[in-house]
Amino acid sequence: MNAIVSATELLAELAGPQPPLLLDVRWQLTPPGGRGTTPTGRADYERGHLPGAVFVDLEAELAGPPGAAGRHPLPDLEVFGAAMRRAGVRAQRAVVVYDGGAGPSGGWAAARAWWLLRWAGHPSVRVLDGGLAAWTAAGGPTETAVPSPAAGDFTPRPGGLPLLDADGAARLARRGLLLDARAGDRYRGEVEPIDPVAGHIPGAVSAPTSENVTEDGRLRPAAELAERFAALGATEAAEVGVYCGSGVSGAHQALALAVAGVPAALYVGSWSEWSGDASRPVATGAEPG
Repeated sequence: MNAIVSATELLAELAGPQPPLLLDVRWQLTPPGGRGTTPTGRADYERGHLPGAVFVDLEAELAGPPGAAGRHPLPDLEVFGAAMRRAGVRAQRAVVVYDGGAGPSGGWAAARAWWLLRWAGHPSVRVLDGGLAAWTAAGGPTETAVPSPAAGDFTPRPGGLPLLDADGAARLARRGLLLDARAGDRYRGEVEPIDPVAGHIPGAVSAPTSENVTEDGRLRPAAELAERFAALGATEAAEVGVYCGSGVSGAHQALALAVAGVPAALYVGSWSEWSGDASRPVATGAEPG
C-alpha cells in the first residue's frame, strides 16, 4: 500500500462507500524548548479542518513526556491506544493523517502519526501529501464543526515497523547506513538551537529531510526519492536507519524512504536522547566520522 495519498485521490475516496478516517495532527517545532505548540495546532484545527477530521495532539498523544529518552519519546501504549480509540480509529478502517503541509516543519507531524500507527500494527495508514495546503489548493472543503466519533477498537501491537534504540543506532552506523534527517549545519555541529550538544552520531550520513520535498511541501516523486537515497547508499537491499532531533522529522524521512521503496528503522530518541548522555561519542564536520 502506498504511504501517501494525493488531495484529489482523497476527495474521491471520501465520496466513496468506505471513506477513511481523517486525523488532523497540526503541530510546529518551537525552539529553544523544542516541543510543539499544541494550543496553536488545536486553534488552527478549530478555525477549519477537513470534513469529519479529528484533532490529535502530538505532544500528549503521539509522544511521551520529555526526559532521558528524548524530547518526543514513544508514548505509553495505553495512553496512545486510548487516544486513538477516542479519535475513532478502528483496526479495519483506513486512516489518513495530515498536518498544515506548509512551512519548514510541514509534513513532519503527519509522518509521526503515520509511523506510530504503522509501528503499532495498524495495517492501513497514509499521509495526505502536501497536507491541508494541498487540500485547499485542490478545492477541498473545510469545516469548523468538531465531530464526536464513535469509539474505535484499535489496540496497539508494536512491531509493524522497525525501531532502533541508541545502541542499535550506533551499531547500524558502523555496519549499515544511518541517515541524519536534520539540517546540514546541525549535523556538522555548526549550530544547535535545541539540544545541549552540537554534532552527529559517529558514522551517520547527512540527509536533510528538506531535500525530500518540493517547494509546495509535497514529497518528490518516488523515482526522484529513490535516486536521491541510492546516491546516499540507501537501497532496498541495504540496512537503513534514520534519526533526527527528536523522532519527528526522522519519521518524515522514514516516510520518504517508504515511498522510495526502501525499508528503514527509526531511532525515536534521536539526537535529543543521544546528546543527553555525556558518555556517548559525538562527531562534527561534514564527514560521517
